[in-house]
Amino acid sequence: MSQSPLPATDPLLTELRRIADALERLKPPAAPQMDFAAADAFVWRPDLGQLVPVPKVNRVEMGLLRGIDRVRDLLNDNTERFARGLPANNALLWGARGMGKSSLVKAAHAAAIKSTERSTAAKLKLVEIHREDIETLPNLMTLMRGSDCRFIVFCDDLSFDADDTSYKSLKAVLEGGIEGRPDNVVFYATSNRRHLLPRDMMDNERGTAINPGEAIEEKVSLSDRFGLWLGFHKCSQDEYLEMVRGYARHYGLTFDDERLTNECLEWATTRGSRSGRTAYQYIQDLAGRLGATLSS
Repeated sequence: MSQSPLPATDPLLTELRRIADALERLKPPAAPQMDFAAADAFVWRPDLGQLVPVPKVNRVEMGLLRGIDRVRDLLNDNTERFARGLPANNALLWGARGMGKSSLVKAAHAAAIKSTERSTAAKLKLVEIHREDIETLPNLMTLMRGSDCRFIVFCDDLSFDADDTSYKSLKAVLEGGIEGRPDNVVFYATSNRRHLLPRDMMDNERGTAINPGEAIEEKVSLSDRFGLWLGFHKCSQDEYLEMVRGYARHYGLTFDDERLTNECLEWATTRGSRSGRTAYQYIQDLAGRLGATLSS
């Protein structure tokens, strides 16, 4: 015997509709459709759940990066292979401050686009993720997985302090987890620390552990997820001078070479370091005094 449908004003039907509406509101919003053709570079915004296009990337030309020839060639080769759809490694650029680690990542991205623009390789995108958003990496990977594009996910100045467990999200994305890292994604990071952890933190764990070797293995193994380790070291005086002269030639600054040499060396001495960053800061000061602009 069939039952008659509930009348539209039935209290039970009204309650069921109310529950259905509440469940619908609780449902997470659908992932936004990304227009990856909008730009060559993006910034990950986890609060919005999407990638924000960067119309113009703040880059230094590859030819202006001096004193890092070996690591430059290694990263360029790795990046170009990845852009062409070939296997490539995650890369950790570590070492001295101001020696062009982040500049090299951005320059390698631009060089790979140029070298593959006439090929059938998928378009290469650079995606910046901020250090404090590392825990949202799985969400970012979901957004990129399955796209026809290829992505370099880039985190500048990556490191972890005591009681910081967000490194586990990075480990899972790089090698672990059921899904693993998508084939169309590599992860590039820069850091002043080779193992991404402060030395005193590692020493404390080693000293208080029952088995010192195993105590820090989980955290130190994070850097092992990077197949390419590229070390940046302090430059010599000659390399520093060549950086300064290279910038001066590039921007068309005409200045007496002896005076340029003396001034830039004094500039480096007062700042306690010789590096590409220090060289560029001196050039900015020189250009201001000469009334010139730093336009290529």
